[in-house]
Amino acid sequence: MTARESTNPRYSVLLVEDDEPTRAHLARAIDAHPRLDLIAARGTVTEARDDLVAGKPDVLLTDLGLPDGNGIELIRFAREATPGSQIMVVTVFGDEKNVISSIEAGASGYLLKDGTSEAIGESVMQLMEGGSPMSAPIARRLLERFRSDATTDPLLGAEGDSEVMRARATLTARETEILRLIAKGFTFPEIASLLSISAHTVTSHVRHIYEKLEVNSRGEAVYEAVQRGLIRMDD
Repeated sequence: MTARESTNPRYSVLLVEDDEPTRAHLARAIDAHPRLDLIAARGTVTEARDDLVAGKPDVLLTDLGLPDGNGIELIRFAREATPGSQIMVVTVFGDEKNVISSIEAGASGYLLKDGTSEAIGESVMQLMEGGSPMSAPIARRLLERFRSDATTDPLLGAEGDSEVMRARATLTARETEILRLIAKGFTFPEIASLLSISAHTVTSHVRHIYEKLEVNSRGEAVYEAVQRGLIRMDD
């Protein structure tokens, strides 16, 4: 591997979309990106499961409404079968239930199909560099959900304050700082530059954050941290 290849790695992508014209359009967009390799474009959960096990792609890009199952089930399977893969949803379903369920299952990105599909390659790259790409309506809906929870949560009284303090004690100051930056959409290399530490150190801190919060992805970590009062989305 040359120095250039090591600093600009290529990533393999498994695309799962049952609508043939949409699948072909997304496949062309992925193929057009110079650092992405489309290993397969499938239309069912069954086919995708086989490809996940055989190919262990860097990225799973999946729809939610599939003819033989739900994409959320596929996300859970991918999290178990290929824990190193990053997962992004591309779907027409923008409701809160599907968004939250996808994040809880292990997705780190969530895009609506009405977005610019030509930008899908850049969204995948953002995912691989530590970001959590989300369509603007989805990000807004999550913010509204977090704000609503903050104003209606019965634990916000004295007992709730104690819960928050105990939760905060689970993360170090540096881990909390990194988690805030992740929530703002900064990539791991960007966080390393901002904090004047190495990318390896950022990755190590993130691994500890995952362990302490008992999560498996950036999206889950941010969601869980907000729920526990560790960070606020408007910090």
